[in-house]
Amino acid sequence: MVNITRAADLTMVGANGGAWVAPVGTPALASPLDQPADPWAALGAISDDGLVNGWDEDSQEFTPWGLTSPFRTQITKSVRTFSATMWETSRTSVMSLHYRLDATDLMPDVSGITKFAETASPVPDRRAFWFIVLDGESARGFYVPEGEISDRSDVTYKQDEMSGFEWTITTYPDAAGNTVYHVDKLPITPADPAS
Repeated sequence: MVNITRAADLTMVGANGGAWVAPVGTPALASPLDQPADPWAALGAISDDGLVNGWDEDSQEFTPWGLTSPFRTQITKSVRTFSATMWETSRTSVMSLHYRLDATDLMPDVSGITKFAETASPVPDRRAFWFIVLDGESARGFYVPEGEISDRSDVTYKQDEMSGFEWTITTYPDAAGNTVYHVDKLPITPADPAS
C-alpha cells in the first residue's frame, strides 16, 4: 500500500497580512514576526482580496530540425509583481505612493487643508517594500529592495463601495541582481514514511 503524506500545517491561507514602504536602501527585517519601525511606514488596511504575488515570464523554445519537441528553453523575461488594493486612501504613506509625492508634500496647513498637484510628466518613484502574510503560526515575509507602482486602477467613489487604490508593484533588481527576498517562519516538513 502506498503511503500518501499530507500535512495541513504545511498549507497556507492568507488569513491576515500587511504592507509597509520605506526609502530604497532600507534593509529587510530579520523576521516576518518583527514589527517594522521607522523608516518603514505602514500602508494600513488592505482589501479582502489580499495580496497577490505575480509572475510574468516569457521563454524562447529551440526545436532542432527533425524534432517536434524543443530540446532547450531560454527564459527571456522574468518579472515579479505584488498587487493589492489599499483601503486607507487618506493615509499619508498611501497617498505619497499613489501620487508619487514625498510624504512631506502632503502635510496639511494650519487650517487642516492638504494641497498638491498631479504632474503630467511623472518620474520614476522606486521604494523598498515589505509584505507579510500570516496564517496561524506560519508567516511569510517578502522584502522588495526596489519596487515601483507600475499600474493603478480607476478609483470609484460611491455609497455602497469602499474606495481603494488598486496597485501593481513591479520589482527591480538590486545591486546583487535580486528582486525579492523571502523571510519565512514555516513549520518543518516531516520526513516521508519509509517505503
